[in-house]
Amino acid sequence: MASTPTPQRVAVVINPSKYDADSARDTVVVACRKAGWPDPVFLPTTVDDPGTSMAQAALKSGADVVLAAGGDGTVRTVAEVLANSGTPLGLIPLGTGNLLARNLGAHLDDVHHSVDIALFGDQRLIDMVSFSTENMRGERFEHALCVMGGAGFDAEIMSNTRDELKRQIGWMAYTEAGMRRLTAEPAWTRYSIDDGPWQTKRLRSIMAANCGVLTGGLVLVPGAKLNDGRMDAVVIAPRGPLGWVILTSKIIFKQRHDLPAMEHHMCKKLRAEFHKPTEAQIDGDGLGRITAFEANIMPEALALRVPPSQGDDAHDILT
Repeated sequence: MASTPTPQRVAVVINPSKYDADSARDTVVVACRKAGWPDPVFLPTTVDDPGTSMAQAALKSGADVVLAAGGDGTVRTVAEVLANSGTPLGLIPLGTGNLLARNLGAHLDDVHHSVDIALFGDQRLIDMVSFSTENMRGERFEHALCVMGGAGFDAEIMSNTRDELKRQIGWMAYTEAGMRRLTAEPAWTRYSIDDGPWQTKRLRSIMAANCGVLTGGLVLVPGAKLNDGRMDAVVIAPRGPLGWVILTSKIIFKQRHDLPAMEHHMCKKLRAEFHKPTEAQIDGDGLGRITAFEANIMPEALALRVPPSQGDDAHDILT
């Protein structure tokens, strides 16, 4: 790929605990030097801070592009800070799920390719979703996500996946956690889409999805796009083992029509309230138990680096 015509000040928010972190660091340094740019500034995340203060420091320093080198948590945290700033995000996926990169069709096993796109790619604006939660104490927390957030079965998988198993078998560890949670009781939930009438159902999961691809390449919402100004409300309510079989076949075979086990609605706002505290997650990061969430679309909130060949027509990459 050809470099952009003017030098860039590059900041890299990097999770040093990831297996390929050192390789990613070296690759970014070499690429910047080959382009004749200043050496990049590396801002390592910590256990207590997955990237918020680091991304803020990058913006304050006047970085022309901020790279997120890490897993889904690092990417989401950096994107949250960069939202509506105009400063582009470059992805160097080093995690297990790599949800945003996976939805963009990235080469997950090629650090050099990811660095090239992050530094020299074109820019596209993608949507994000604001995701506010409430807990039993009446506290409210504000978040923003790139991929999807919700409560129920999806969050239970994230909180019950064993770290050691993730290191051993990668994304398949989520499948093992899911199998262990299949028999959990559904929760009474009431929800409203785009401020419409309230519906009350016993659900296993309810999610706000900005895009549709899950770990392992499974497609939860066929046709979902990152730049259409809308999200999908996904409601999962399987009835017994047969319901799970039907739901699984829908996802595997990318069926677009709604089934009793799962339905989805294109919308700009989703609010859900739970009869009892329910596990929640955003982009694969657990948020603990909540009593309600509200999701709102943030159109074209994030500037993202994509391959130059897809800069003018991102129909394929933003699906």
